[in-house]
Amino acid sequence: MTELEKCMAGEYYDCHNEIFLHLKEEARRLLREYNSLRYEQKEEKREILNQLFHQIGTNVSVGQPFICDYGNNIFLGNNVSINMNCTFVDCNKIEIGDNVLIASNVQLYTATHPVELSERLTPDWNPESGEYFCRTYALPIRIGSGCWLGGGVIVLPGVTIGNGSVIGAGSVVTKDIPENSLAVGNPCRVIRKINM
Repeated sequence: MTELEKCMAGEYYDCHNEIFLHLKEEARRLLREYNSLRYEQKEEKREILNQLFHQIGTNVSVGQPFICDYGNNIFLGNNVSINMNCTFVDCNKIEIGDNVLIASNVQLYTATHPVELSERLTPDWNPESGEYFCRTYALPIRIGSGCWLGGGVIVLPGVTIGNGSVIGAGSVVTKDIPENSLAVGNPCRVIRKINM
């Protein structure tokens, strides 16, 4: 199994492997170009996003600045608005449905490390080994169609937010949110059903 295959399978992987360094370098190049464009340069922006993302639907806007790790693990549906200063750590898939609003300063994190120190540290690590000193794995994030994520929302690895749900500003989403729910807080909790 390659390091990329391990990563996409949610297993421990070497995040400093050559494949990831290459993907990051290419993404950084495209992001530098994208983030330097003027607001009205819509065609040029779309051209770069077509190169950066794995999938992008119609009527998609991505505010500047935008930051991501690789870009090629990001899948966007139709009618998606991503406001300025968002960060997508797309070490695994980030799938966003249709008719989705993502406010400013939203952070989507697929990469993570074990909580227990004994599991987090690479066994028998030493500086000469060439290995990274801690273990990393990544889990996909899915945001259903019709969702709205308020300003400053943080979504953690492995989370699915169901269709039609709204996440209140400043929330930290640590677990799945069912469809058609209004959820807020840290940790984020459903406070009522919506769209009934």
